[in-house]
Amino acid sequence: MELWLIWLIVAGLLIVVEMLTLTFYLLWLGIGALAAAVVDVIAPGALLLEVVIGCTVALLLTVFTKPLTRRIQHSRGFKDSVDELVGMSGTVLEAVGTDKPGIVKVGNETWSALSDETIEKGESIIVVGRGSAILHVNRRGG
Repeated sequence: MELWLIWLIVAGLLIVVEMLTLTFYLLWLGIGALAAAVVDVIAPGALLLEVVIGCTVALLLTVFTKPLTRRIQHSRGFKDSVDELVGMSGTVLEAVGTDKPGIVKVGNETWSALSDETIEKGESIIVVGRGSAILHVNRRGG
């Protein structure tokens, strides 16, 4: 399989996943992969150049569009899909502690989670907050 086609597939996957998450980071990586595909079409076999160009494009887009993405994410009506998990119930799959993340299932997804108390496997939880990749949960009462 041609390398430009692999770059194109990676770019497509990143952009599709970006549409599901709305973080903007995967979009920039996807555009970087597109740039790498273009470089491969122009100069086939220059893998190092493709990687450098792809990474540079993604980095520049991340740095220079940060004010724009911050403005969009803080605008009225914008809601990150992870924010919707706050208030939802779930089940502990792996014990959750204060200093050791555990695993919880909320809806159809599994997440790393921390709590102010130890919550054992099988107990019900409620999501009370979120970090960048870790949910904050409490034991579900009554």
